[in-house]
Amino acid sequence: MVEAIQRMNDEIYMRQALALAANGAGRTHPNPTVGAVIVSEGVVAGEGWHRGPGRPHAEIEAINKAGDRCKGATLYVTLEPCAATGRTPPCTLGILKAGITRVVYASSDPNPKMSGGGIWLADRGISVTANILETEADALNRPFLYAHRLGRPYVIAKAAVSLDGKLATRRMHSQWISNEISRKHSHVLRAECHALLVGSGTLNMDNPSLTVRHAPLEGRPPLRVMFGSHAPAFRPDYNFADGEVPARLYVCHDNRHISDWQHAGVDVVRVDGIVPMLRHLVVDHRWQILLEGGGGLHAAFLEARLTDEMVLYQAPILIGGSDAVGLWQGTGVNRVDEAPRLVDVRRQMFGEDQMIRGRVVYPEV
Repeated sequence: MVEAIQRMNDEIYMRQALALAANGAGRTHPNPTVGAVIVSEGVVAGEGWHRGPGRPHAEIEAINKAGDRCKGATLYVTLEPCAATGRTPPCTLGILKAGITRVVYASSDPNPKMSGGGIWLADRGISVTANILETEADALNRPFLYAHRLGRPYVIAKAAVSLDGKLATRRMHSQWISNEISRKHSHVLRAECHALLVGSGTLNMDNPSLTVRHAPLEGRPPLRVMFGSHAPAFRPDYNFADGEVPARLYVCHDNRHISDWQHAGVDVVRVDGIVPMLRHLVVDHRWQILLEGGGGLHAAFLEARLTDEMVLYQAPILIGGSDAVGLWQGTGVNRVDEAPRLVDVRRQMFGEDQMIRGRVVYPEV
């Protein structure tokens, strides 16, 4: 009974810490979003959340607000306290000096340079409880966790589709399937991401700008990225190479067009496939990417099980035709039980368009 009450109280205060952490969404990259609450004798004594690189961590902000009330108190924090010096001193040392006697955290820190804080504190006599509301905490930091645990970015695929799942007509006409409200909302997605990815087909047909224009942008703009087997012929009118934001081509094979792109200021990187490209992006701290390509690129990511989330803007129109461009080009799956499924699905109406957003779960093989 006592343990059940303790668990209930731990979850109550951890939810407060999670709400605080959400304030830092989009502001802390490449650091994680973190919230902290200090409770002394059943009363909240201090709160904090991480506001950006070089700023105090959530634990230290909460400790500074709580002051002397930290002695004998419990700290609730959404991520394991860091145990190493980065731009700021380790939080574990601040916790120990403050006199906090119990620490409760949600997620373990996946960064090997910073992890181990829980063990460090326990070795010094502080009571440590881990994994309280871990799933909810992980949801706040998926790009950070994917980068450190999997070595690749978190991939969000975005597309405007008809009711019958088409991206374009058989004559490659697609402007505009979704309405203006949906198109403006898609810039909110762009602002959340660190790179915007298209294939050579989309680059040639749509000449996309790949910039954030209808949403506030925190930090550096997303990197423009094109992935393809080779570099397409360069055209001076490409928005991709206008110099407004950094741009990069990832190509699997060399050809004579590469130098033209480089002379235009576009970075060109030779890779052996999608996974090496993703690993290269992680090194550059591009931890969340928005896939905006055509049916071929969407198919390649889905078949490689690399699409982690989908956002579909579905318009109330029918395009039809076996030659029209579908969201998932190629052969697809053989059986319904082999199909990827969206979970944690959210729906929102933008005029007559419906946005469907969910995480992608792949069946076991």
